[in-house]
Parts: sequence; C-alpha cells; structure tokens
Amino acid sequence: MNDRNLVRGLFIVAISLVFGLGALGYQIGRFERAGPGLFPLMVSCLLFLIGVITVVRSRFVQRVPLEFNIKNIAIILASLCGFALISAHVNMIAGIVFMVFCAAFAGSSYSVMRNLKVAAGLIAVALAFQKLLGFNLPLY
Repeated sequence: MNDRNLVRGLFIVAISLVFGLGALGYQIGRFERAGPGLFPLMVSCLLFLIGVITVVRSRFVQRVPLEFNIKNIAIILASLCGFALISAHVNMIAGIVFMVFCAAFAGSSYSVMRNLKVAAGLIAVALAFQKLLGFNLPLY
C-alpha cells in the first residue's frame, strides 16, 4: 500500500463519508426549498465520486511512492494556525496574506508576485462571500 495515488483517493473517500454522514443529521429538504444539509451532502457526494475515480485510476497508472515531509506538514499547520489567530485578533485580510506567504515556504519555489496574486484572489473570494452572500466575515 505504498501508492500515493491510492492513499489520496482513499483519504478523499473517507473525508467525503465523514462530512456526508454529518450532513444527514440535518434536514435535507428539496431542491426548490433546500435544507441546511443539502449543500454539504451534494458536495460530499461529488467528493466521494472524485475519490472513487482516483482510487480506480490508481490501478491503471504507475505507482508513485508515498512520502511524508514533516517539515512541510508543520509549515502548513503553522500557516493555518496563524491564519486563525490573526483573523481572530486583527482581521481576516491580514490572516489570508499571512497564510499564503507562510504556506508558500512549503513549496519547491518561492515567488512574492505569485503569493500576492494568490492572496488577492483569496481576498476577492472572501469579499464576494461577505458582500454577495451576506457571510459575516471579519475582513477589515
């Protein structure tokens, strides 16, 4: 079981099952009058389908060994924790910028321009969620 593609597919299936079963605890409703569980259930079903396709595909492609880089995992976790802390105590825009620039250290190359573009895109999505969908996000 040293196949990265197989493990990736199984992990996606497991995550989709956890959220899909959790969504069943809420009222589903109908498409014309959706309940709070419909959207997470639909997303988890699509994620489950992607996971099954990934597992099946892993049988037909060359095996890729599974490797864990503890340093990169720690960097990503630190960037997520920093995002949560900065968003709670300063604002979410500062948290997004921190998360993008910190998580980029886990990559194979570091580009300030790329990080600025990614941060701007994420801020635009957060602004759209706040202004268009009415989410209560502490952006500024």
